[in-house]
Amino acid sequence: MPIGFHSAAFGYRRRSPVVQDFTFAFPPGRTVFLGPNGAGKSTVLSLAASVLQPQAGTVAYGRRTTARRAGLAEYRRRVAWLPQQIESVPRLTAREQVAYVGWLKGMNRRDAWDASLGALQRVELAELADRKVRRMSGGQQRRVGVAQSLVHEAEVLLLDEPTAGMDPRQRRVFHEILGGLDQHVLLSTHDVADLEDTYDHVVVLNGGTVRFAGAVREFHALAPSGTAPGRVAEAAYYATVQEEGETACA
Repeated sequence: MPIGFHSAAFGYRRRSPVVQDFTFAFPPGRTVFLGPNGAGKSTVLSLAASVLQPQAGTVAYGRRTTARRAGLAEYRRRVAWLPQQIESVPRLTAREQVAYVGWLKGMNRRDAWDASLGALQRVELAELADRKVRRMSGGQQRRVGVAQSLVHEAEVLLLDEPTAGMDPRQRRVFHEILGGLDQHVLLSTHDVADLEDTYDHVVVLNGGTVRFAGAVREFHALAPSGTAPGRVAEAAYYATVQEEGETACA
């Protein structure tokens, strides 16, 4: 079941709209959401997460929309959000912070506490459950953020630039963890290094408009013939955004 936008619009104060008359349904499965900085990816994800509300149009997951206050809590239980910056709650351990998020999502305290350890195990952090989050590395904090998304059994994970600042090994571990999850995943990035074999779809956004949406193999087919094997994703991305006048590389 995809998250769908219908004629959605949003703009920040005193700026041109970031998205205007945006209609698109993200496919189920694992999707990499590509685009240059400023393309509108974070805005689209924030709307999908209900952190922002569209100024026109609708955002929906199945029959649940972000516009209906009565159903908003249920929408948020099913759609989890991992922003670019993971905030550590002062003095809380990893397990306490994950359990706290579960409680905020409507779980009772006992269930949230019990589920928190399982969520940390799924992101390979169970051995650090009692460590203060603020004392963890950036990569570990990102994984705590994923555990927070998993604790309440969300069906969709929205991840905004989750590998920013990670070294290649941390990025690999992170994608291996995501590859083992059952949830639908929508991961935004401007770095084609995040396009791994474990993903099903690619969506490219530029200027608030979807420039490409399709399977990974279809995206790779956009690369010019003769492209070196290790540069196919980069070449395909560059070809996509260049068509719209984008001159910067990923």
